Amino acid sequence: MTASSPEIHPSMGSLLIVDDDKPLLLRLAQAMKSRGFEVATAESVSDALSQVKQAPPDFAVVDMRLGDGNGMEVISALKKRRPECRAIILTGYGNIATAVSAVKSGAVDYLAKPVDAEDVVAALLTPEGRKAVPPEKPMSADRVRWEHIQRIYDLCERNVSETARRLSMHRRTLQRILGKRAPR
Repeated sequence: MTASSPEIHPSMGSLLIVDDDKPLLLRLAQAMKSRGFEVATAESVSDALSQVKQAPPDFAVVDMRLGDGNGMEVISALKKRRPECRAIILTGYGNIATAVSAVKSGAVDYLAKPVDAEDVVAALLTPEGRKAVPPEKPMSADRVRWEHIQRIYDLCERNVSETARRLSMHRRTLQRILGKRAPR
């Protein structure tokens, strides 16, 4: 962009994205920059906390589980330093209890991975007390099931027998599911 060319988007404000999944972090950061946010990134709780201490952002997108701790620590620190900051939690480990915890810690929304940049923007910019517009193309039920199975499989350290036991599923059925590509 040259000095004389107009800016495509006015600044939406500063945004901190915290995720230890580097490819997702980079893709989301690029998508949010293209939508007008001034983006800073962090790959750990400690890095995010130091950035919050230096310059608390207007918005934040924080992964629930990070290598060195819980993303809700970041949300709590943000709310102490900048109470008006609008933050959302991203996670691949979605359940009602963690959603409630996220909202109690100060998050305005809770989104399951994989997430679309438009869904993130909608969650961040929806006025207080109003619900975000439902996504045009939400994840299919098959995809949600597949993501859940993959999460449990990873938590069981990729042990098929243990994963099948925890999911109350026959081991061979689980092996067939794991051998297939992710549904859309």
